[in-house]
Amino acid sequence: MVRLTLETAKRLIAVAEQKSRQMGLSSNIAIVDDGGNLVAFTRMDQARIAGIEISKNKAWTSVSMQMPTANLAQSAQPGGPTFGVNTTNFGRVVILGGGIPLVYRERIVGGIGVSGGSSAQDIEIANAAVQYFASMYGRTSNIDAQIGSSQQYS
Repeated sequence: MVRLTLETAKRLIAVAEQKSRQMGLSSNIAIVDDGGNLVAFTRMDQARIAGIEISKNKAWTSVSMQMPTANLAQSAQPGGPTFGVNTTNFGRVVILGGGIPLVYRERIVGGIGVSGGSSAQDIEIANAAVQYFASMYGRTSNIDAQIGSSQQYS
């Protein structure tokens, strides 16, 4: 069984930071374990202060809801099946893109949350770290389908 270590979390942050810089952004990046507990966090220079909690909560949401936060964005619209979900858990559930679970052998072992740009930009940065995580364990194919899926993991 793979456990998310501090060393792995630091590597994921480094990958996300590099991607953020390449895109000309300053981001807040959070990594949580399988229980949604913070393992590592960084706030790049000039990153918005509000993004600190947003990034942490995106990571937490991706683990607790067992899906990318972008998937919640669509279903949480008025009339959608999860409308109002962002008002639960003391407002901690985030429906903005940029939170993605870290999955190993169909088991969530953690999550990443990024806040610094648009939802699409945050997703791109988080995806870079998720793809790096997958490559660490020899899983480089079909990762995009897993990331964008609304599949829930047990």
